[in-house]
Amino acid sequence: MNIIIAGAGQVGGHAAEALSGDGHNVTVIDLSAERLSALSERLDLRTLVGHCAHHETVKEAGAEKCDLMICATSIDEINLLTAFMAKSAGTRKTIARVHHTANFSLRGTETAQRLGIDELICPEHLASLAIARTLRNPGSIALEEFGRGSLLMQRLAATAGAPAVGKKLRDVALPASARVATVENADGPALAHAESLIDEGVLVTLIGARESFEAARRVFQKGKEKHKHITIMGETSTAVWLCRALKSKVFSVRLFARIHERAEVLSEKLPHVTVLEADPTENTVFADEHISLSDAFVAVTEDDEHNILACAQAKTLGVRTVMAMVHRAKYVHLLPHVGIDHAFSPSGVAVSAIQHLIGVERIRSLAVFADGIAEVYEIKPMKRAKIVGHELRNIKLPAQTMIAAIRRGDRVYVPGAEDQITIDDTVLAIGPRGITDDLLKLFSAR
Repeated sequence: MNIIIAGAGQVGGHAAEALSGDGHNVTVIDLSAERLSALSERLDLRTLVGHCAHHETVKEAGAEKCDLMICATSIDEINLLTAFMAKSAGTRKTIARVHHTANFSLRGTETAQRLGIDELICPEHLASLAIARTLRNPGSIALEEFGRGSLLMQRLAATAGAPAVGKKLRDVALPASARVATVENADGPALAHAESLIDEGVLVTLIGARESFEAARRVFQKGKEKHKHITIMGETSTAVWLCRALKSKVFSVRLFARIHERAEVLSEKLPHVTVLEADPTENTVFADEHISLSDAFVAVTEDDEHNILACAQAKTLGVRTVMAMVHRAKYVHLLPHVGIDHAFSPSGVAVSAIQHLIGVERIRSLAVFADGIAEVYEIKPMKRAKIVGHELRNIKLPAQTMIAAIRRGDRVYVPGAEDQITIDDTVLAIGPRGITDDLLKLFSAR
């Protein structure tokens, strides 16, 4: 592909390295000749010094024959304007990186289409989802994003006295809009099937519609859910998105903000979160707030060093799991060696998302969970596909695979055996890893 990248900063530079390494023809535009020189010395790509939002610069870069323009400067408005310029000049597809929530909210709207923006990505938002996936079942965020909040996924342990305990899954009465994806016993995790036995302590991955999810949970658990206590340090947009991604009865979240005005704003914006105006790395605060009892400590300030040191301190003082956000992607692989369990780079996850968008056609993997046993697939059926127009009860899916959800227009639902798939649907399937080819046969033209 012919790819133009506007901006040679953290996101643009990382994207240039990854995409040129993938064999694409890459051109990078930036105002800084020094930045471009540093890239061209170590990468096989073309550079152009200039303002990416100027028509002549975009034209000189080759926008007329460009397959993809990635607008990745640090200024949202320049990225939006550059995408418009590129699409007007003939670029086939544009991706704009944005930071502010107001601009990110344009994603999928008619306004974005009129501006010529095919995709909007926000590295901070993507980093928050990556952190949330680590704190939760990895498939849960994928399912909730697919379902636009109308579907939930949770991994829970069956408790004594619950209706399902002592029964095989075929004999368990679940709400019509709920499914069990995996079952994990002493032998390890496995995809659920009719003969799966639900004993006390068995872990099940439950999928269901939000409105009926609590009723489905009570089939496997008696009493209230056990809370996980999460401590977050930082008043960044990543912190806000992370708090929203963790909005669940399962999580009790405390957010530490050091700036008084920002703490007040966040307390109003996040009513489900306990917002504290303090620095959790201060020994007295750490002790007084019993942070050592947290299930996880997450540092997401704008300062990489502060995040790393805060996590190291939390780990030393007894927190079981610590996670740090680092803007310099080169730090990520070093942090496990200093006791930090997980590290996340906004630019790294943004580039991964861009690579995914480039490669996605009819089917894509959204998540892997249950120790690699299960995979979540998003699929678009083609006209005259084998699966279209038939009741699901009459479709022979790959072994141990289920249709977990269907998105049809604005509606997302868990289908029943009598439901049918249309060519306008987007389907979410859960099954073993490595069944992409088998699913494509079902969803491709006959």
